[in-house]
Amino acid sequence: MRRCAAVAAALVLAVVVRIGAADYLTAGVDAQRTGWMKDEKIFSLQNVSGMKLLWKTKLESTPREMHNLFPPLVVERVTTARGPREVLVVPGVSDDLFGVDARSGEMFWSRHFDSSSDLANGAPANTLCPGGQLAIPVIAHSATPGKDVAYALSWDGRLRQVNVADGTDVAPAEKFAPPNGKPYALNLVNGVIYTTLAQGCGGWPNAFISYDLATKKSSAFLPQGGGLWGRRGPPIDADGRIYMGTGDNPYVPEKKNLGNAIVAAKIDGNQQLQYNGHYAPKNANWLFKRDLDINVSPLAFDYQGRKFLIATSKECRVWLLDRDNLGGADNRTELYRTPLVCNDDQMLDAAGVWGSMAAWQDARGTAWVLVPFWGAVSKTFHAPIEYGRPVHGGVAAFKLEQQKGAWTLTPAWLSGDIDMAEEVVVANGVVFTYGSGEDTRQQGIERAFDEPPPPAPNTKGVTAQSARRIASSRHATLFALDAQTGRELWSSGNQITSFNHFSGITVANGRVYVPTYDGYLYCFGVAQ
Repeated sequence: MRRCAAVAAALVLAVVVRIGAADYLTAGVDAQRTGWMKDEKIFSLQNVSGMKLLWKTKLESTPREMHNLFPPLVVERVTTARGPREVLVVPGVSDDLFGVDARSGEMFWSRHFDSSSDLANGAPANTLCPGGQLAIPVIAHSATPGKDVAYALSWDGRLRQVNVADGTDVAPAEKFAPPNGKPYALNLVNGVIYTTLAQGCGGWPNAFISYDLATKKSSAFLPQGGGLWGRRGPPIDADGRIYMGTGDNPYVPEKKNLGNAIVAAKIDGNQQLQYNGHYAPKNANWLFKRDLDINVSPLAFDYQGRKFLIATSKECRVWLLDRDNLGGADNRTELYRTPLVCNDDQMLDAAGVWGSMAAWQDARGTAWVLVPFWGAVSKTFHAPIEYGRPVHGGVAAFKLEQQKGAWTLTPAWLSGDIDMAEEVVVANGVVFTYGSGEDTRQQGIERAFDEPPPPAPNTKGVTAQSARRIASSRHATLFALDAQTGRELWSSGNQITSFNHFSGITVANGRVYVPTYDGYLYCFGVAQ
């Protein structure tokens, strides 16, 4: 047992970045999910305008409902049979994993996990619960340089340990999560893997879950709230606390029902996840009634000796919280709450914040928070620098600062129009974001009472809602913005020909990767 523990500890030394490398080993760049790529040295404000399409590769990944490829993880120095390579590990929803050469786009290994052919036991998939591999993996460096391990969670709930160099198994698959659920991106800290289960998929309760690689012990904590569907998965701070927002349930704390709240949990001495605090907005039950879930992974950000948690929701405002006093004495008090950024009509779809935020600190010591949003900017939101008034989505930037002794988020700039603005990643003073181009209308197409509905698209094996949205989606567009002013420095224009749904982007070593619904992985970058 000691030997197994030592091997596991060596294997997971960590999701830390080696000196000189710019690896992207976990969703949101780091365990705190800040979206700040601190080690990027190639992109700059001076060269990003020269970005071009370096390659695009079609991967044989079968879509499920609206999902297909997820953003790749990046390991810069991997010892392969073809020599040292920078390797992309690209997850596909249908239990696939691909190893791709970052420079050329060549796929040189692929895996299809040996799950049961029908883990849903005949139950039909749908847009919210498509089945398949839904969690972005996480990668850890091993004690031997160039021998890295990707941890992936397959549809059957087993944890896979895959050699990044060739796609072979490093260890047998182990039971971690229930099958046919909806887990989100994996996180790995101190030899323990974490994720959350969401939306009751597969009939399983929504929960935080953990798996200790050394002892092979699993744990679960159920906050009795729905949701837990932040796409980057749960952030984990330096104190070992794990966070996620809940939704789809009322907030009734006397019954331990923590719907529409930000919940913290932590592993105890018996390796069990336990409640560690929560914050519920004062309008939590109104949010529940309007289906304005807390649907985005919060991020943990330390600044000037303070431990912040930054969170948002479909309502389209941002909460600034103190991680050491989450919610205050009444669990309902934030450090600061912004006014509405978007979603004046408080719609449950096609508006609000859905993509992952970012936080970073510039060379002068100023801290910034970046918030992508869908739909029109609020009529009441204004920033000192604006590039128009977005109609389809955009990015709002705030400065995290003190005013009269109180912490606040001060509007700094507002981007131009971005078609359903999604995940934000900051690298060397450049903001990378994208518009997904997705039809995000869950409730159908508005029409007059006497107007016949449009003909239903015939998409084999896909439910009606997904088929309609796939047919009426547009195309994704990647943007590079000046992180301090919001000025557009570059965009991909019409070069990407498909959309993506609940996916993301990856930034590393002078390249940005964008996966799309039609199975392509695009690579944009600067000359090196």
